[in-house]
Amino acid sequence: MARQNCWEFFDCELEKQQICPAANDVSLDGKNGGVNGGRICWKINGVKCDEKSHGDKAKKMLICFECAFFKKVQDEEGKSLEQNIEQTKTSIV
Repeated sequence: MARQNCWEFFDCELEKQQICPAANDVSLDGKNGGVNGGRICWKINGVKCDEKSHGDKAKKMLICFECAFFKKVQDEEGKSLEQNIEQTKTSIV
């Protein structure tokens, strides 16, 4: 079964997908089994959830750690939230 990307999970309209950094970041294609950055959106600058920008990277990550899609991917990939928080802390600084 194909893995669900963030724009599918959030049911984003095509216009939004076309400008979304997660949908267009080819450097992350295949990560967590997704298309482009679709299953690792929390690591991509400029992604706007609920049409809001999240400010700096640290603030964005705090919001992402509470996101239902983030939790779904972590569960499907067998990663613990604690592992991801530690990996992300090192990439923020």
